[in-house]
Amino acid sequence: PLSPGLLPLHSRAQAWGRGARQHPGLPCAQRRTFSNDKVLVELDEGSGVATLKFKSPPVNSLSLDFLTELYLSLEKLENNRACRGVIFTSAIPNVFSSGLDITDMCGKSTEHYAAFWRAVQRMWLGLYGSNMVTIAAINATRRWRLTWSLCLWQGSSPAGGCLVALSCDYRIMADNPKFFIGLNESQLGIVAPFWFKDTFVNVVGHRIAERSLQLGSLHSAPEALRLGIVDELVPEEKLQDKAAAVIAQWLALPDHARQLTKSMMRKSVLDRLVTHQEEDVQNFISFIAKESIQKSLRMYMEMLRKKKG
Repeated sequence: PLSPGLLPLHSRAQAWGRGARQHPGLPCAQRRTFSNDKVLVELDEGSGVATLKFKSPPVNSLSLDFLTELYLSLEKLENNRACRGVIFTSAIPNVFSSGLDITDMCGKSTEHYAAFWRAVQRMWLGLYGSNMVTIAAINATRRWRLTWSLCLWQGSSPAGGCLVALSCDYRIMADNPKFFIGLNESQLGIVAPFWFKDTFVNVVGHRIAERSLQLGSLHSAPEALRLGIVDELVPEEKLQDKAAAVIAQWLALPDHARQLTKSMMRKSVLDRLVTHQEEDVQNFISFIAKESIQKSLRMYMEMLRKKKG
């Protein structure tokens, strides 16, 4: 059976040819918009590019509800023949996402932990296995916040935001030494799951990923470029223009060849999670429910509260 996030390539490639980029009878530049509580999507059917905006104040935390609505929005675009690429950004000024919502991992029931982790898995499977070209315009978040797609950063992206970024086809970051990115789970006493690790290794290689994961490192923009975590640095004011230019470059290629190549490169990593999906959920539950981990998360949340004050 087909795994979540992996749509049949043969069923979409024919519709995604350059001749099928707009529906017959529709104006060339027609835009469609749909929205839910957490996400706003604007689709330009003329270009085949959608902009997906996070809109869950105050900091776009990746909560259970947010992850569910993000996945559903992504799935809707995936099944829309007019959409060939997505730019991820935030509708909230100065923040892209504060990452996985710690409140969903602290003081909750076993059933809640299971539902939350399945939502994280589903989001990653949908994004990492997407047939579309994916880019994210990431607004600034502060370095101390816990934050976990082609990706465009304007600001910091620790942990969950970083996973979203690593899952995309290309990564662009604002050229600002005060912005940071990384998978910093170990700083909280949490171990990054194997599929976080696999995604990271596929981008930067084994040695850089191993060192960064063990230390829970958050890398500055220049260092992230040097290590290969991001592909480009651009001035903040040019992020949107650069994202548009890059996605146009990717969409100029024949869809079917690009999609098959992407699937070939990513299939083994996706299949590994699909094969061990329930085992991964149970591992998360048993780990996150440990009193030592809960204590660490409570301390971190208290630290965040003090810094807010």
